[in-house]
Amino acid sequence: MTDNAISSGIELFNSPLETGVRALVVLNAAYPMMFDLSQLTWLDHLVVHTADIKGPDSLHPDLPHRTGELLVRRPVIEESLTLMRRLHLVDVVADDYGIRYQASEEAYPFVELMRSPYAQALKERAKWLAENVCTLDAHQLEKLVTEKIGRWKVEFQGQGQHHRSYDD
Repeated sequence: MTDNAISSGIELFNSPLETGVRALVVLNAAYPMMFDLSQLTWLDHLVVHTADIKGPDSLHPDLPHRTGELLVRRPVIEESLTLMRRLHLVDVVADDYGIRYQASEEAYPFVELMRSPYAQALKERAKWLAENVCTLDAHQLEKLVTEKIGRWKVEFQGQGQHHRSYDD
């Protein structure tokens, strides 16, 4: 964190900005697919913990109880998507499946400008996630999350955040 960020009180880590950029990278890799808030919360967790689902090495350390991150991530992800929408990087689609998010036309050039080693690694994992996980239908994705993240999914369901399946 820079001195300016510290002195201004801007949070960089686990902030809506960091989370929004990560969600944007996932949405861009999966374009033109759309995801609801619950799915993006799961994908945000999975893109940094890809080794948990037999993917490439995880970007973030394998801390114990990391699945608990999901409980606190959902509001940050929602705020981050609002931020990315205000920046015209994410579109919101309201249809028969509910409210879903999709990378906007401006997302691709923005993501392409991200060239730090971390950003490159994030884009590689997002691409892997798009090819191996985002292609799952809603039921398969939910099953994967239940198997890999388990009990925390129940907590999400308990918040009345059910989403309609795309197969319904």
